[in-house]
Amino acid sequence: GSCQQLPQTIIIGVRKGGTRALLEMLSLHPDIAAAESEVHFFDWEDHYRNGLQWYINQMPFSYPHQITVEKTPAYFTSPKVPERVYNMNQSMRLLLILRDPSERVLSDYTQVFYNHMQKHKPYPSIEQFLIKNGELNVAYKAINRSLYYIHMQNWLKYFPLDHIHIVDGDKLIKDPFPEIEKVERFLKLSPQINASNFYFNKTKGFYCLRDSGRERCLHESKGRAHPQVDTRLLEKLQEYFHEPNKKFFELVGRTFDWH
Repeated sequence: GSCQQLPQTIIIGVRKGGTRALLEMLSLHPDIAAAESEVHFFDWEDHYRNGLQWYINQMPFSYPHQITVEKTPAYFTSPKVPERVYNMNQSMRLLLILRDPSERVLSDYTQVFYNHMQKHKPYPSIEQFLIKNGELNVAYKAINRSLYYIHMQNWLKYFPLDHIHIVDGDKLIKDPFPEIEKVERFLKLSPQINASNFYFNKTKGFYCLRDSGRERCLHESKGRAHPQVDTRLLEKLQEYFHEPNKKFFELVGRTFDWH
C-alpha cells in the first residue's frame, strides 16, 4: 500500500545550519518518510523543467499515514523558490534550521575548504574571503547566506509565519530532544521520539542516534573544527550581523542567543 508522493514538509535550509542532523533525527519517527539526498527541484532549472512527476520520482515510498519530507538547504536563499513551492502546495509546512550567523559563515567556508583539500586543490585562507581592501567583504557569498531576514522576507510573501517552524540549530547540537519535540508538535505527529533516542558521543563531541537498539552517528564531515580566525575579525563579523539579526528577530517575533 505504499507509493511515492509529493512531500508535505520541506526542510528549506539553511546551508550549514544542521539540516542533515535535523532530517536524521526526524527520521526516528515511524510516521516520517525522508528523501535520502538533496533534490534541488525548485532551485535548479534543469530539475524544475522536468516537472512534478520527476519530483515525485525522487521521493521515498511511503504509506498514506506518513509524512514525506525532503531537504535542500539551498532553497532558503534562492529567490525563486518560495513562489514555486507555493504554486505546488499552498499549505506546505516548512522547516528552517538556523544557527548563529557568524558560526554559519565559518562552517560554510570549512565545508568548501575540505572539499578542495580532498581533491588536493589549494584554497585561500578565510581571511582572504572575509577581508577586502582592509574592510569586511560583505559581497562574500557565505555572508549573504547568513542575512536571514532578507531571505525570510521572501518566504513570508507566500507563506504565513505559522507554516514555517524555525529550529534553533545551536540548541539542536547541545540538547537535541527538546528541539525535536517542538518539530513533532509542529508537524502534528504523535510524540514518538524520546530522550533515550539520543546519546552523547564523547569521541565525536556531538549527539548520535539510537534507534531500536541500533546506534548511528552523522558522517565524519559533520562537526569539523572551524578555522582559527583573528579575534578582531570575528568581532567585526559579529558586529556586522548585529542589525540584520535584530531585523530577523522582529520579523519572526522571536529572539535567538546569537552574538
